[in-house]
Amino acid sequence: MSTEVLERPELKDADTGPEMFHYVRKEKIAESAVMGTFVVALCGETFPVTKAAKPGSPVCPKCKEIYDSYRE
Repeated sequence: MSTEVLERPELKDADTGPEMFHYVRKEKIAESAVMGTFVVALCGETFPVTKAAKPGSPVCPKCKEIYDSYRE
């Protein structure tokens, strides 16, 4: 009997950095956090929600630019 060790690939939220947060559709956040489904950010990044942003958290510059353009 042999045992194999399978390494789990390391996931990161996006290419903008490990602590950068993105704008995603509000109704998809809980579903992603619970079910592990992927969300698509305004900038096009696709990832599962693993953390909640806190006030003052750094935001993806592309997402912020797109979000601000919608508000104008």
